[in-house]
Amino acid sequence: MILRIKEFFETRLLITHGTTQSSIDERLKLSCAVLMYEMIHVDGEAHESETQKISQLLQQQFNISNQEIKELLSLAHEEKHSATDYYRFTSLINEHYSQEQKIGLIKQLWNIAYADNTLDKFEEHLVRKLADLLHVPHRHFLQSKHQVENES
Repeated sequence: MILRIKEFFETRLLITHGTTQSSIDERLKLSCAVLMYEMIHVDGEAHESETQKISQLLQQQFNISNQEIKELLSLAHEEKHSATDYYRFTSLINEHYSQEQKIGLIKQLWNIAYADNTLDKFEEHLVRKLADLLHVPHRHFLQSKHQVENES
């Protein structure tokens, strides 16, 4: 079992010296999708509006088709259930995203949290935790929250 999980992780997320940019981009998509997918489940209530918001955000950010979004969310579901922490996702993002891109991801997470017009304490805690793991300064964490609140 442990070997299967290790193999799954290595084939999906691990970046090695010979990894192509295309492969890195795919792994970044998956990492972002897992974090977004976690947002809709953290409060114990997955709403259709949150799922639609994830699809919209993934399409905008990565310019992918509906079929690719479905496949990505299916993989995100698998990753979410096999992961024990967020490090493998956030470390990949930290390595390849600029500070501006990481702040944009935090804003997307806020968009998902507010998609059902209710901010749950578990959603807010998760965004705060992910912002810390992504080394997003607290002021940007709050600014993006207020921007999304004002847009809703």
